[in-house]
Amino acid sequence: MDLRRLNSFVAVAEEGHFGKAAKKLYLSPPSVTLHIKQLEADFGVQLLHRTPVSLTPAGQRLLGHARHLLGALDAARQDLADLTEPGGPRTGRLRVGVMSHGAGELTSSALSAFQHLRPNVPLSVVQLDFQDHQSALLDGVVDVAFIRPAPTDERIRYDVLTTEPRVAIVSATSRLADARTEGVSVDEVLDEPFLPVTEVPREFADYFYFAPARGGTPARQGAPAVVRTPYDALRSVAGGAGVATTVESFTHYHSWPGTAYVPILDAPWENCVLARRGDDDSPSVQTFRALTATLTKNQPPPPLGKLPDTENLRNSAKEIRRDHAA
Repeated sequence: MDLRRLNSFVAVAEEGHFGKAAKKLYLSPPSVTLHIKQLEADFGVQLLHRTPVSLTPAGQRLLGHARHLLGALDAARQDLADLTEPGGPRTGRLRVGVMSHGAGELTSSALSAFQHLRPNVPLSVVQLDFQDHQSALLDGVVDVAFIRPAPTDERIRYDVLTTEPRVAIVSATSRLADARTEGVSVDEVLDEPFLPVTEVPREFADYFYFAPARGGTPARQGAPAVVRTPYDALRSVAGGAGVATTVESFTHYHSWPGTAYVPILDAPWENCVLARRGDDDSPSVQTFRALTATLTKNQPPPPLGKLPDTENLRNSAKEIRRDHAA
């Protein structure tokens, strides 16, 4: 049995919501839904009521067993850590920052692969917002971060992971909402009032407002709003405070009543990067870079239940360390 299905089941049971469980696990909601359907097929019973989300009697019985199995697996990993890691007992740590949905499925795949390859290295995930996604790196709050756009600060280095098209987030009553199927041009979006994003890195403001296309003319600001997170943006757009812009994958992870996603057909595509401090050459950071590089080359992510080839990952880690040493 694929234990990730059990993990998704426990997350949905604890969160009481498929979307919240997906965010917690850094998976897309359809992936979590698929995990639950597959688990129900495995056992031949319904485990969850969907509307509203609640456990069936069978689900209530399974929840305790699932927690026990997942806990036993974690305990086994810790118990065997000294044997599986040449460096001996716990060494170092890795703190991974994730802004919004990060690099989508690639984010969760990289986290799972790192835990599999380095089970004795403590791993934590820190949610970053529009304002702190670069300062968290520079201040040592996180060691690596899935962010966009790419930073220009010379103290930060990065690896490009994904590149994807842009979309506008508009109110469902906006004139642009009618174009949610056929899309709009950058010029059409520039005419709209934008949500205010303040105290953010200059690169993020330029990305958000399409500054290069404005020729130095500032964006027209919408109604006052505090916009630090994706949900701040969605809530403000739904309330008519202005439009926002993002990338296509955002639409698979975030939704809000009263909003619409509209493709921006002629907009330059945008990168998601794995960023790190330029002076950080720790083994954990280099290993994590190797994992994301391997997973990026082999997108889409591995099928459910199949971890990336460990030998391939080890070789990639060696290559990155060799490049770094050179």
